[in-house]
Amino acid sequence: MDKDIRILVLHRGWVVVGYYSATDSEVTLRQAAVVRRWGTTKGLGEIAAGGPTAATILDACGVVRVHPLAVVLSIQCEADKWTPALK
Repeated sequence: MDKDIRILVLHRGWVVVGYYSATDSEVTLRQAAVVRRWGTTKGLGEIAAGGPTAATILDACGVVRVHPLAVVLSIQCEADKWTPALK
């Protein structure tokens, strides 16, 4: 699987993380999870760089597909820090 793991902030405030791919008409996250609780003191950048903390809560949700215009923010993650959490 590709090592492009991203945290996406979507329209209406949903925050999801997973293996990222995109076309002109669709953004897809595989092995995705909703980030219910960030569990950080320094925001999403903290878990993007260091992986989920002990206080981070992830709700697995399989495959997420959204229109590209639904993506408000995309943060590239350190894949090696996230691979164990995305099953």
